[in-house]
Amino acid sequence: MKSNRTWLIVNEASGSHDDALIAKIRNELAVIGMAPERVLDCANDDLPDAAMADAAGVTHIVIHGGDGTLNGAITRLEAEEGMPEWKGAILALPGGTANLLCHRLYSQCDPLAIIRSLGAGEFAPMRMACIRGRNHTALAEVVAGPGARWADVREEMRDHNLGEVLAKSIDAAERSASGPWVRVTDPVLGREEGYPGVRLVLDGNAIGVEGYGAEGIGEYLQQGFAILKREFRDGPHDDLEPVAGLTLESTRGEPLPLMTDGERSTGMPTERFSLARLRVDLLGPRNG
Repeated sequence: MKSNRTWLIVNEASGSHDDALIAKIRNELAVIGMAPERVLDCANDDLPDAAMADAAGVTHIVIHGGDGTLNGAITRLEAEEGMPEWKGAILALPGGTANLLCHRLYSQCDPLAIIRSLGAGEFAPMRMACIRGRNHTALAEVVAGPGARWADVREEMRDHNLGEVLAKSIDAAERSASGPWVRVTDPVLGREEGYPGVRLVLDGNAIGVEGYGAEGIGEYLQQGFAILKREFRDGPHDDLEPVAGLTLESTRGEPLPLMTDGERSTGMPTERFSLARLRVDLLGPRNG
């Protein structure tokens, strides 16, 4: 039987990083015969790609972090299309704020319990669905439009900078209200005038599409710090038809603000997203 060779990836720059928890994670991995040979910090170390992991004979890579950290490390381990794939598997451990990917994978988001479940033989390698764009791969969600600026608010919340939270909450609310908005085309879905935010999520074998309006923007501003207790995903929205692919376009022809698994970027005025399959194995429940 081939022995396990495990690497652990962490994010020491994250506000959620906890050295004591990482020590417990390493101990739990050792208990199940997966003691990490290397510990890499995604903020300072070169992360492995498929060729590097394969050349090193790594069988498992464990990643502890938030959705952005998980996305960056996992997509880097994907082989280029048509190139040899890494034969190992990834264990994703929650270490962020929303932990959207881990909620997709597991019934509970306790990193130590997840490792114990792996040791008990409850997990198997799987090829998860993802959402692919021109330069983006989402493992949990894409938010397009000025509503994506709420990601900045979440970052300030993580850093406990309450002054910046309020300032960026107001800025995000104003920009969400004033646009440029984003509409769904090819196929045409939702409101003709578009939305301040369109959210794409994995919905079984399709992409779920949610349109968030500007009706609640005044409420956000009136409530001030109440934004800290609210989650935009729980707010009122239009549930649009699930699709295999769609095009999002700026109503003013301007670059689209994007948030992919919690990380902000700027896209082209028109962006196409399609349902796809990851080219690397993740470990998850056998009955999942």
